[in-house]
Amino acid sequence: MSLGSTMAAAVFMSLAVCGCGKPSNAPSQQPSMAETPSPSAAPLSEAQKSALLAQLPAPYRSADVSNGEAKFALCRSCHTNSEGGPDMVGPNLWGVFGRKAGSKPGFSYSDDLKNAGWTWDASQLDKWIASPRTDLPNTKMTFVGIQDPKDRADVIAYLKVSTSPAPAGEAAPAANAANSAAPGG
Repeated sequence: MSLGSTMAAAVFMSLAVCGCGKPSNAPSQQPSMAETPSPSAAPLSEAQKSALLAQLPAPYRSADVSNGEAKFALCRSCHTNSEGGPDMVGPNLWGVFGRKAGSKPGFSYSDDLKNAGWTWDASQLDKWIASPRTDLPNTKMTFVGIQDPKDRADVIAYLKVSTSPAPAGEAAPAANAANSAAPGG
């Protein structure tokens, strides 16, 4: 096991054990039946993923989405990313791109994040996940950050395809299969 892998595993275990700074007397963050996400639509096609990635600035367009998904494991102890998913220690990240920081309804953000004035885009997410406490020392987020710029780009690309609705005009894989099976399709 490499030193980097060992460090990543240690960070992940520390976050999982400490609950990302969640006080031990805080109420359970388990989703209730009302918060349980409904079955989501069909997974995105490769064309849909490509269309979403094309919306990102150049450094993120060619990122490794699979590696980003693997690195997002560091975030899963505090965040969900599916449509309708519950807030946990951190907010659900569905629809994060283009959203004003600290504005997701129903989540209790630090005053610093509510007043940051940012809108989440690839560049701001990159700075944030590198070191959340650099710009906002009083944030509730205790994550130490992802130091490797390539890993951050990969996570951001993964977030773009996993937290965004399918682009308009792009049919889901199931719809494409149904259309090609139809007479004349």
